[in-house]
Amino acid sequence: MPKLLKVSLSGQEPAELRERLNRGDLPRFQQLRQGRVPAISRAVDRTVRHRNDLTDAQWERLEPLLPVSNGRCGRWRDHRQVVNGVLYRIRTGVQWRDLPERHGPWKTVHERHRRWSADGTWERSLQRVQAEADAAGDIDWDVSVDSTSVRAHQHAAGARHAPPPTFAHACRRGLRSGGQDRSDLGGPGLPAGGGGSGGEALGRARGGFTTKVHLSADGRCRVLSLVLTAGQRADCTQFEAVMARIRVPRLAAGRPRTTPDSVSADKGYSNRRTRAYLSSRGIRHVIPEKTDQVAGRLRRGRAGGRPPAFDKERYEKRNTVERAINKLKHYRAVATRYDKRAYVYLGTLTAAALVIWLRS
Repeated sequence: MPKLLKVSLSGQEPAELRERLNRGDLPRFQQLRQGRVPAISRAVDRTVRHRNDLTDAQWERLEPLLPVSNGRCGRWRDHRQVVNGVLYRIRTGVQWRDLPERHGPWKTVHERHRRWSADGTWERSLQRVQAEADAAGDIDWDVSVDSTSVRAHQHAAGARHAPPPTFAHACRRGLRSGGQDRSDLGGPGLPAGGGGSGGEALGRARGGFTTKVHLSADGRCRVLSLVLTAGQRADCTQFEAVMARIRVPRLAAGRPRTTPDSVSADKGYSNRRTRAYLSSRGIRHVIPEKTDQVAGRLRRGRAGGRPPAFDKERYEKRNTVERAINKLKHYRAVATRYDKRAYVYLGTLTAAALVIWLRS
């Protein structure tokens, strides 16, 4: 049976109750006000599920995707407890040290999130969930691409100049091998800069100290791929990188699906290189022309060529990527960047996208 804590009716509440009240670990209706005990005696269940925690059905889908211990490095703390702690922090944006005690030691939760961000555990889990949805025909492959700026907190500055860890020793300590190191944001084998704001996807834009998140979303407002850059980088420079990260594996034999049915984007992606890239891959696309591009084409007369095809009805569906961004920014650790290292923040984004897929 779960351990129950009885609230005293006298003026002296138990010491254990005081500790739980101080760290906010009791349900709201049982918290003391102005140091007084509620008039009605209540029992507090330690096993109660909070609104940020995964449900049993969601955990059944996620549990087989997480690393397992080989037994040589001792027993790991329960994955479900730690994952719920990571999700609590992503949802609320609290400091790691302020995690409720029900999630276990804060350092264990932080270290596991950092490790899974670096060794690709979050990314592989997201791809697996996407593969299950694709096998069930649940993905709308009319993809939209856009970006959003995220204000970086002052705590996001000051990362060490050493390159991020590769966790090559992870397999020797009992982690499952495989996957790409999430620290190589610039490409395979390349660390995320040598430190400093540029190498950690931090920059200065009109919004201040920011990071820009480039992403693609399916027709049901769910993230398919993510790329991080400094806040001042233009959207169109990362279009090919975003498209290259669309990679949904097959549950059965076969190559991963990387080609959507169609792509829509706003005027920020209107240039010859983007259109040529999509045409070379045989992808239908809807990207409106910029005003100056229209004027230049008309000024050249017949030499300006024909205007690109534009499907107004298809372009109206581009709001799906905007709604996907809104869903991501419901998580406060996503809406404001607190992580110093870019690969950790990318893991935070991926974990938030994973939860959205599990709950969709």
